[in-house]
Amino acid sequence: MRPNPLKQGVARGELQIGTWVNVARNPAILTLLQAAGLDFARVDMEHSAANMETIADFALMSRALNFPIQVRPPKANREWITRLLDVGVWNLHCPQVENAAHAREIVAASRYAPRGLRGNGGTGPQVDFDTSLGVNERRAFANEQVFVTVMFETEAAFADLDEIAAMDGIDALTLGPADLAQDMGVFGTPDMGRRLDEKRDLIVEAAKRHGKHCSMLVNSAEQARQWQEAGVLILAYLSDVEVLLQGFKDAMARIRG
Repeated sequence: MRPNPLKQGVARGELQIGTWVNVARNPAILTLLQAAGLDFARVDMEHSAANMETIADFALMSRALNFPIQVRPPKANREWITRLLDVGVWNLHCPQVENAAHAREIVAASRYAPRGLRGNGGTGPQVDFDTSLGVNERRAFANEQVFVTVMFETEAAFADLDEIAAMDGIDALTLGPADLAQDMGVFGTPDMGRRLDEKRDLIVEAAKRHGKHCSMLVNSAEQARQWQEAGVLILAYLSDVEVLLQGFKDAMARIRG
């Protein structure tokens, strides 16, 4: 059974840099991203057309390459968590976590007993079809490889920030900047950046208090350095859409003059 390289990396204190995958459907994109020097890919199901067969192919390629993927499901509930883990996804990026009760449901769905109540799917990609260990050893190993990040996307969710951050089974904290800004009524205003940074600071501080990790979305090297210096070890730089779109726009501007 293969260990989770993302979880191993942050445990060693090593910066992990990835990008969102929103439009690519061929898992060969993982080979490209690895060759470019990235550490992981975050595949979006909430705001894209990716289905479970796509994710299953990505997960198998991910394990073969030792290049981890995170997946954001459409909803962070037992059904989606079970299916994603069973096809071999190690890392869950859970959207719209509203309160501590929701976080506890996520933990329960993502870990086998005694740490949770994850459904038992038998031998499959989630254990690399490896039956060399006993079933209880496989379950304990699987529990240790799962890495759960929860997204704070409303102002009300911050009321439970410390309780969620302290929870066994929650590995990292982040926010969804667009949805959170919308909820706070500052989306698209001059005050948006400042208000979001205030919330990011709260997340970083809570993670430090409770020995957890942070993940931040960044759109520049300057932003990456800012949050790296604050102690953030997981950075998602832009997305496949943004890099391709801007890259072709820049090229067309140069070619056409």
